[in-house]
Parts: sequence; structure tokens; C-alpha cells
Amino acid sequence: MLREGGLEVGPGRIADSLRGLDLVDLASSDDVYWTLRSNFVTRREEIDVFDRAFQAWFLREPLRPFEPPIVRRESRTLRREHLGERGDAYADPSDESRESRGYSAEEVLRSKDFASMTASELGRARKLIAEIAAERPTRRSRRLRRHHRGRKLDLRATIRESLAAGGDPFRRVVRTRARVPRKLVVLCDVSGSMEAYSRALLLFVHAVRSSGKGVEAFVFGTRLTRVTPELDSRDPESAIQEASRRVVDWSGGTRIGASLKAYNDVWGRRALTRGAVVVIASDGWEREEEGAGLLGRQMERLAREAFAVVWVNPLKGDPRYEPLAAGMTAALPHVDRFLPGHNLASLEELSEILGGIERRHAA
Repeated sequence: MLREGGLEVGPGRIADSLRGLDLVDLASSDDVYWTLRSNFVTRREEIDVFDRAFQAWFLREPLRPFEPPIVRRESRTLRREHLGERGDAYADPSDESRESRGYSAEEVLRSKDFASMTASELGRARKLIAEIAAERPTRRSRRLRRHHRGRKLDLRATIRESLAAGGDPFRRVVRTRARVPRKLVVLCDVSGSMEAYSRALLLFVHAVRSSGKGVEAFVFGTRLTRVTPELDSRDPESAIQEASRRVVDWSGGTRIGASLKAYNDVWGRRALTRGAVVVIASDGWEREEEGAGLLGRQMERLAREAFAVVWVNPLKGDPRYEPLAAGMTAALPHVDRFLPGHNLASLEELSEILGGIERRHAA
């Protein structure tokens, strides 16, 4: 009913309303009214529509016809001019397009480029990023765990179970190799050319970092900086602020090859890369011409030790993009997966791919 009146009713607002109703007295009409109104009404002109729908649904009063906030029969171009950044929230219900049938604020954010998001939209996207970044690459552990489909007999547990049956081991306990999270190393470009995307990518890294041990985070511009301790904070905003204060070359130049060499020389020799999935988030632009050759050699060195190398390039979100930059051309032969990272949908794809990596160089 609210959607028919033109209100933006998405899954997020419905979930917030249900959580709010759990905290109020459902027998109180005022409590229910203000809880729902605070979640569904965002503009003054929507109050009258909400009041009519509330009275008709909860108080069984006759529903008066809704008056649309704008003229619904105007052309699509004029309607977009009226709506501005609000999208198709008040689209014509007779329009049979997929967008008009299933509009939600979250769906708009999923396809919106991070570079064009406002501060408030990025704040809303932060919660969705935390939900998206839940998948981690896994591997088979050498340790055995009890499992009903295991193939190796757990003799000690079987004997213990037989004590309840007079020593007759009619119930056999078997074990199998468990799956545990694989090491994940993220190197994020925070140079000037990545300024529009580095914040969103770091939010993704923070969410992955909070999933457990085995996640290392580095940022680089003209030099490499480890920011794993700074991202341990539970609050993503304070974590990113702490990381930005430590990084002295934030929004500066780019030296990808030199930064990867510093990582391989220091952290690669500590076996951090061995068996890990390495994610590099960068647009591939090198400041120096000789850096492309260095980048190619360091990527080859990195790929030999890592289980898989995933390169996330926000520019790949443009259908017209071609990896013609010297740095990107040198790195691609050693990349197992080449993905975009310009919006929420691309980060969701990245999370699914990370969670599904089971062998190296899989398409």
C-alpha cells in the first residue's frame, strides 16, 4: 500500500521497522505509528500518504485515492529531471520495467559507482559492505574432525562410545579433514588516482579483517605500509582514520612495482604469501616508466608463492575499459582473476569469488 502511494519501501527499511516493533508496545497505536513512520517517511510530502495508509490498514478506515507527488504521465526524461538523484521512487506503476516493479534504495546503491556517491550514501553502503564481505577462501586442514561422512576411523572415540553398550563398538566414529579459512592478503592502492574508491575498498578490507585471523592488510602509494593493527578496531570509521594517519603518502603518487618489491622482500620471505590468496586493488597506473618492468617481475615472483592472485580494478567497471596501461599490461599475465571494484555489486562478486576459490588458476 505504501509503495502504491509512492513511498520508498525497501528490504532495509522493512527490517528496521520489524526490529523497532519488537521494542514497543504493539497494543499502543501511537507506538506502532511512530515506529513505522520514522522508518518509512523521509520527506514532508510523504506524511499524508503514510497517514492514509496507516488508517486504512490498522484502523480499517476507507482508503482515499493517493495523489502522486508528481505527474505520472509525463515522459520518462521529464520524470528523471523531476526526480533527480531519487531515481524511480515515484515511477509510473503502469511501467512494466524491472526497475519500476522492484525498486529499493539498496538496489540503487548496488549499481551506483563509488565515485558518484555522496557522504550519506557511502554511510548507507558501509552497512551493506559489512554484510557482503562475509566470505573467506578456505582450504582443507591437516587436522581431522568428527564428521558423519568421514572415512578415517576415530579409534579412541569409538572405544569411548562402546562403553555405554558393554564394550560392543556397534557405533563407529569417523573423522575427516576439516575446511578452515585460508590466509588472505589485501594490498590496496591509496594513491591520488584511486582516491574515489580507496575508502570503499578499505571498508571492504575492514569487514573481511573482522571475520577472523589470517587476514593481513597493506596499503601503498609511493611506499608500502602495513595497516593490519589499525583495522582491528570494531568501528570502521575510526579504523580508516587511524590507517590514514599512519600512511604518509595517502592520495599521492603511485609506485606499484616498488611497493610490491618491498612486500616480497620483507613479508614474502616470512612465508606470508605462501598458500595465501592475494588481492591487489589498484587501477594499474605506474608513475614511472621503468616501474612497469619492475611490476611484471614482482608479480611473477608473487604468483609463484601465492595460491591465487586476484586483481581488483575499479576502471574495469566501464564497458569501454581496456587494460592498456603499461603497469596493468605487465601485471595481467600473472593474475588469476581480474575483477571490477567500482560499486557494491562488484564487491559482492569479489566476495563470492573469494569464498569459492578451491584451486589455483580456476576460470
